[in-house]
Amino acid sequence: MEEEDQQKVADLIKELVIRLLSQNPNSESHPPTPNSPQFQSSLRYAFRLISSRLTPSVSPDAAAIAESTKRRLATQGKSSQALTFADLYTKFASKTGPGSVNNKWAVLYLLKIISEDRKNVKTQLDSSVLLPNLALNDGELGNESRVLLGKGNKEKGWSNGVLLVSKDPENLREIAFREFVNLIKEENEISEEVLVRDVLYACQGIDGKYVKFDSGADGYVLSDLIKVPRAIRLMVRKLCELGWLFRKVKGYISESMDGFPSEDVGTVGQAFCAALQDELSDYYKLLAVLEAQSMNPIPLVSETASSGNYLSLRRLSVWFAEPMVKMRLMAVLVDKCRVLRGGAMAGAIHLHAQHGDPLVHEFMGRLLRRVCSPLFEMVRSWVLEGELEDVFSEFFVVGQPVKAESLWREGYLLHAGMLPSFISQSLAQRILRTGKSINFLRVCCEDRGWADAATEAAAAAGTSTRRWGLGYGETDALESLVDGAAKRVDKHLLDVIYNQYKFKEHCLAIKRYLLLGQGDFVQYLMDIVGPELSEPANTISSFQLAGLLETAVRASNAQYDDRDILDRLKVKMMPHGTGDRGWDVFSLEYDARVPLDTIFTESVMAKYLRIFNFLWKLRRVEHALIGAWKTMKPNCITSRSFMKLQHAVKLQLLSTLRRCQVLWDEMNHFVSNLQYYIMFEVLEVSWSNFLNEMEVAKDLDDLLAAHEKYLHSIVEKSLLGERSQTLYNSLFALFDLILKFRSHADRLSEGINELQARTLESSVPSRNKSKTKKRLNDTSEPGSWVSEGRKALTQRAGEFLRNMGQDLDALSKEYSSLLEDFISKLPMQQHVDLKFLLFRLDFTEFYSQLRPST
Repeated sequence: MEEEDQQKVADLIKELVIRLLSQNPNSESHPPTPNSPQFQSSLRYAFRLISSRLTPSVSPDAAAIAESTKRRLATQGKSSQALTFADLYTKFASKTGPGSVNNKWAVLYLLKIISEDRKNVKTQLDSSVLLPNLALNDGELGNESRVLLGKGNKEKGWSNGVLLVSKDPENLREIAFREFVNLIKEENEISEEVLVRDVLYACQGIDGKYVKFDSGADGYVLSDLIKVPRAIRLMVRKLCELGWLFRKVKGYISESMDGFPSEDVGTVGQAFCAALQDELSDYYKLLAVLEAQSMNPIPLVSETASSGNYLSLRRLSVWFAEPMVKMRLMAVLVDKCRVLRGGAMAGAIHLHAQHGDPLVHEFMGRLLRRVCSPLFEMVRSWVLEGELEDVFSEFFVVGQPVKAESLWREGYLLHAGMLPSFISQSLAQRILRTGKSINFLRVCCEDRGWADAATEAAAAAGTSTRRWGLGYGETDALESLVDGAAKRVDKHLLDVIYNQYKFKEHCLAIKRYLLLGQGDFVQYLMDIVGPELSEPANTISSFQLAGLLETAVRASNAQYDDRDILDRLKVKMMPHGTGDRGWDVFSLEYDARVPLDTIFTESVMAKYLRIFNFLWKLRRVEHALIGAWKTMKPNCITSRSFMKLQHAVKLQLLSTLRRCQVLWDEMNHFVSNLQYYIMFEVLEVSWSNFLNEMEVAKDLDDLLAAHEKYLHSIVEKSLLGERSQTLYNSLFALFDLILKFRSHADRLSEGINELQARTLESSVPSRNKSKTKKRLNDTSEPGSWVSEGRKALTQRAGEFLRNMGQDLDALSKEYSSLLEDFISKLPMQQHVDLKFLLFRLDFTEFYSQLRPST
C-alpha cells in the first residue's frame, strides 16, 4: 500500500509539472512529453523543492501568508484572482478530518516559493546547478507532502534520472551526496587528493604533477589546461604561496651558507641562517604529518563517522595558517637582511620584533636569541677581556693599527652603522670605553690589574665570565655588566695614571717650568742665558744652552724636584731665519713618555709651546725694564760731576732723564699688571679649576676633557686664541716697542757715562790730567766726547740730549697710540675674564679720558 501511495504522489507531481509547462508561454507549441529534456529537468527540480529541508525565515502563520498573497495580487491589479484565491483558501482552511492536509501553512509557503521562483527563472531549469537538500523532519509536512527520493529501500534511483520518494531519511542523504559527488567529478578533471599532494610538494619547493613553479608568474600555479572550478584554483594558488615563501627562505640559506666564511655573511649572518634552518626543521615535521594524512581518502560529507585523519584543501588552509605567518616573517627578514651584516642585521631584525601579536613576538624573540648570540659574545669578550673578536667586521667597535700614543684617541672607534637599535648610544659609548681602557692598561701601561676588576664586575652583575653568558632580551644584565666593568676598570686606570705614572706631578712640573711658575728658576735662567740669546740664532749652541739650563736648575729650588721630572726638561731651538736672535728661537720642552703622551700629545705640547713663547716674551720685556731701571738710578742724576756743567746742558739732561723715567713708569705699569693678570687670573685660576675637575674625573675621557678645558682656558685668556688674534698682534707690537725703549735707555746711559767721564777729566788737577787723559783716550773711541775740548763737549752734549729727547718723545707717542689701541680692543673681546685686565690697566680711567668720546 505504501508503494502505491508513493506512486500516486509521483504521478501527481508529474501531472503538476506537465500543467505548469503547458501554461508557460516560453514552452514548445506541442505539449511536453515525459521523455523531453525540459520535462525531466523540471521534474527533478520539483522533487528537489518538495524534499527541501531549508527552514523558512518567516513565522509559520497560514493566515498571514494568505493575506500577504491576496494583498500582492490586489496591488498587481489582479482583483479577480485575489477573490478567487480568497475563496479557495477559505475552502482549504475549512477542511478537517481524515484525508485533509494537517500542515496547511507549509503547503501555502511552498506554493508561494514556487510562484516567486518562476518569476526569477527566465530559461528552462537545470537541476545540475542546484545543490541537493536534506529531507524534512517528521511532522514538518503532512502525510501527503512527505516525499522522499528513491523507489524503495533497495531501489534508490531511476534510470532516467528522476528521483523517487522514500521514507528513509538516511537513504536520502546518501543518494543526495552521491549525486553531489558526481556533479563535482563532472566539474573537476583531477581529484582533490591529487591537488592536496601537489600542494604539499609545492610547499617543499618541489614541482608536482599538476602544480608547478612558473617563473613568469613568480609562483606555483595550476595549469590552465586542467579543468577545475575557479574557487579551487584560487585556493591552490593561495596555499602555494607558502611554497613560494619557502623557496625564497631556503634559497637565502643555501646562498649564505655556500658563501661562508665570507665578510658578506659573517657570524651573525651564519647564526641567522641557523635560526632559519631550525624553524624550517619544525616546518618539515609539519609537512611530514600532513603528507601522512594526505594518503587517507577524503570521505563524503555523509560519512561523518569516518571523517578523521584525512586532508582536504580547506583543512590544509587551516593547518597552514600559523606556518604562513612565520614563513612570511622569515621571507621579509630575508629580503631586509640580504645586504646587511653584523650589528646592522641584528638591528633590522629587532625592528620587526616590535609587534603586538603574541605569536609573532614569541617567534621573533626566539629568532633574535640565536641571531644576537655572536654579537653579545663580542660585547662580553670586549668588556671583560678587551679582545676584539671581530673577524668579519660585524661589531660596532672598530680597531685600527696606531702608535701607542694614539691608541686611546684613534685606536678604537664606534661604528654607528653596525650599532643595533636595541643598544643605546650611551651604552655603546660605555662599552667602547671599557674595552679601550683594558687595552690601554695592557698595551700602554703594561698593567694586568684590569683582569681582577673585570672578574669583580662580572661577579657583581651576576654574570659569569664564560662564553655565551649573555643573550638577546637581557638588556638589564648587559647594562649591569657594562656599568660594573666600566666603573672598576676606569677606577683602576686612573689609579695607575695618578700613582704609578704620577700624572699630577707631571702637570705641576709643566706648570712650573713651561708656564714659568717657578720664579727663582725663571729669573736665574734669564740672567744667565740673556747674553747668549742676544747673539744671532745661527751662532748659538743648543748644547751650551742645555748646560746653562742645568746650571739654572742647580742654582734654584728646582734642584729638589724628582730627578725623573728634571730629566724630561730640555732646551728646544725652533726653526729660525736670517736676522733672528736667540730670544726669538729659544724655548723649553717637556718629554711626556708613554702612557702620558696620550694626554700630552704633539698638538697639546704645541699649545704649551705657544703659551711658553708668550710668557717668555713677557718675562723678557719685564727683564728689559728691570735692566733699564738699573741704568737710570737717581744717584746718576745727583752726582757732583754734573754740578760743573753749564746750566742749559744741565736742564736739558734733567728733562731727558725725566721723560725717560715717565715713559718707563708707564711701561712698567702696563707690564706689571699684565703679568699679574696672566699669572693669577689666568694660570692660577685655571690650575685650581683643573685640580677640582681632576678629583671628580671618573675615567680617562673625563681626565682628557678636564686637561683640554684647562689648556683651552689658558690659551683663550692669554689672548692666544683665534678670536684674539688682532689683540695679540697689538700686544706684541707693544712688547717690541718696550724692547726698543730699552735700547734707547742704554744709549742714554752710555752717553751720560761718557759725559760724566769728560766732566771728571776737566776737574782733575794738572799733574794728573795727563794720566787721566791717557786713560780716557785708551778707553774711548775716536770721535767721542772725551777727545774734544770743553766747548765742544758742551755742544755735543746738547745735541745728544736733544736727539735723545726727540727719540723718547717719538717712542712715548707711539707707545701711547699702541696702548690706547690695545685698551680700546679689550671690551670687544668675548671672554669675560679680559674685563679684569681692562679694569687693572685703566683703574683710574686715565686712558678712557684721553680717548675722545664717540
